[in-house]
Amino acid sequence: QVQLVESGGGSVQAGGSLRLSCAASGYTYRTSCMGWFRQVPGKEREGVASLYGDGWSTYADSVKGRFTISRDNIKNILYLQMNSLKPEDTAMYYCAAAPPSRSWRCGYLWDADFDYWGQGTQVTVSS
Repeated sequence: QVQLVESGGGSVQAGGSLRLSCAASGYTYRTSCMGWFRQVPGKEREGVASLYGDGWSTYADSVKGRFTISRDNIKNILYLQMNSLKPEDTAMYYCAAAPPSRSWRCGYLWDADFDYWGQGTQVTVSS
């Protein structure tokens, strides 16, 4: 059974930083696709970043140069380092994992490709 548990959200002022963590269990972690998504109430869920294997990462244009996705294969943790945060980054952030059969689509950042989801962690950025 796959379990994803996010942590690290919180409130921060614009320009600040946060690091989100996603502890994964029961998942073929190292060679498949994992990603971060975010959602604001009343809006569609948005892909933020994805990581295929150890090195192929994709970012939404809105976060390029500010966010970095990475993974610790020993601890089975996915990270999202968020720097230079803006008020428009305020959202619930979700960790997600794709099955190996759809991991090759990692770069598309389509939420329909991800079968496993965490419960979310709230990020609030004030101006």
